[in-house]
Amino acid sequence: MMGGRGEGVGCVGGVGGRRVGVRGLGGVFEDKCKEGENEPYRGALAPALALALAPALANTHHHNIIKLSLQGNVGHLVQQHAICHGNLDYKLEDGQGPVLMTTVAMPVFSTKNETRNRGILLGVVGTDVPVSELLKTIPKYKLGIHGYAFAITNNGYILTHPDLRPLYGDGKKRRKPNYSSVDLSEVEWEDKDDTLRNAMVNRKTGTFSMEVKKSVDKGKRVLVLHNDYYYTDIKGTPFSLGVALSRGHGKFFFRGNVTVEEGLHDLEHPDVALADEWTYCNTDEHPEHRYLSQIEAIKLYLSGHEPHLQCDKELIQEVLFDAVVTAPLEAYWTSLVLNKSENSDKGVEIAYLGTRTGLSRINLFVVPDELTNQDFLTAEDKEGVFNADHFPLWYKRAAEQVPGTFVYSLPFNTGSENKSVVLASTAIQLLDERKSPIAAAVGIQMKLEFFQKKFWTASRQCAALDGKCSISCDDENINCYLIDNNGFVLVAEDYTLTGKFFGEAEGAVMSKLLQMGSFKRVTLYDYQALCWVFSESSDSGHTLLDPYFAFFSAVKWILTELVIFLVEFNLYSWWYSDLTAKGYNKGKRRKRMRKEDG
Repeated sequence: MMGGRGEGVGCVGGVGGRRVGVRGLGGVFEDKCKEGENEPYRGALAPALALALAPALANTHHHNIIKLSLQGNVGHLVQQHAICHGNLDYKLEDGQGPVLMTTVAMPVFSTKNETRNRGILLGVVGTDVPVSELLKTIPKYKLGIHGYAFAITNNGYILTHPDLRPLYGDGKKRRKPNYSSVDLSEVEWEDKDDTLRNAMVNRKTGTFSMEVKKSVDKGKRVLVLHNDYYYTDIKGTPFSLGVALSRGHGKFFFRGNVTVEEGLHDLEHPDVALADEWTYCNTDEHPEHRYLSQIEAIKLYLSGHEPHLQCDKELIQEVLFDAVVTAPLEAYWTSLVLNKSENSDKGVEIAYLGTRTGLSRINLFVVPDELTNQDFLTAEDKEGVFNADHFPLWYKRAAEQVPGTFVYSLPFNTGSENKSVVLASTAIQLLDERKSPIAAAVGIQMKLEFFQKKFWTASRQCAALDGKCSISCDDENINCYLIDNNGFVLVAEDYTLTGKFFGEAEGAVMSKLLQMGSFKRVTLYDYQALCWVFSESSDSGHTLLDPYFAFFSAVKWILTELVIFLVEFNLYSWWYSDLTAKGYNKGKRRKRMRKEDG
């Protein structure tokens, strides 16, 4: 996917007349906000979420502003005549990399009685708010794996969206030139008529549906979904909020109850971890809480000895329930570790589990130093862990499969290294229905070599079932492949083909599979893609520092100018060579004429 419009192919608000503006690359763009209340909307979970999230984001947006305003003794007048300017920016923080910020500012007017009517401007107060702080107000556990929230400015620019990629994909801390002006239509590009974008820019409340193609795994895989969108404006800010849910999801919400003692006992196990970027308790409000982990904050909150600690009571209740329900896995995994005959060749290295509340359980079947992929399920593996705006990739892919089936994946272009791993994951659903709520996903990480051996062994088992195999992978004239649902090679006799697209290995066979309907060609557009332009360079010193080069360059220039002058002179003379000029003396000519007349 390249270019400003990259293409790839995959298989498978204001209140009371307040003027609100957002400062972008081109200056300040303002929109006249209209006064109104949220219309009552009845339906599934998503509409309620969209309307419930808006006040939460609005409160977060104004929290620091109101605090600073009170310190400046501004009073109620500022809120009546406020202009909020939002500016997306990146700031580098030590050890954290680029952090997306939105800058909000408000004017400070004099509140004295003698100057109140003249509107004397005393100054401007503002603050930078990390977008990650806004994401903390979104209850990801309520949206679930099939939903996400996003917000845009009144210019249509994205404030936050799971598909926003403001940095270059090479892992370096470099932002793209237009990172702060990515339009919603560049991400939700299937909306050809900009129906969703225009409605949100105009600060309306409503719903919208369309079929979308979502790329995952760094654009290598595609999911074709039908999304239902619910949107509304965020009162008192220039932002609008949207919630997207896959068709058929969001109608059910699963809840469970356990005692606090049971939940804390299972939550404190060393193999349990909570999502780092999810907010179970607000530990930033008071200085004494900032060094607490989320699990420690939950324990302190449930003890009742810290009334100032703000926590999401509903989320904590669900986390405790998940900890109790998944606790038996610990004993099962431990029995497998003790029974060495089950994993004598140490092919299976990790067993993992993730739940809808951001809780994860990890069990190692080998010592940490022997792990083939030591970055898996760590902070370095961004797509493999719970983040503020998305679930892990293995969780996402498992949730989109048929219930009860496993999905396999491995790094692309593994090549001849043969030191890679294969992930096998499946989703745990509450009901035996295609659209059942996803409670969790479970899987294992195994060595690629171990997985390949299992495949070759299984390919020979037909002899024991119905006699001699009519076609055998042991035949030298036959090439056997195991490919996944997106057409990537999992197992091949040639290790260099592992992880590559099957069309690169067997183009004719892939074309036949497309004709048969086994795969479908899907075209994607990436409007955030950029093409690098490389210019040739030399390692030698600068030419101006070389006196010999400067001398010869001067001589060359003089000779060139001389040749051009001579050529132009000759051409000019040739062009005008047939013209002559004669001079006469008027006096002599008159005498000569008189003699002729006489």
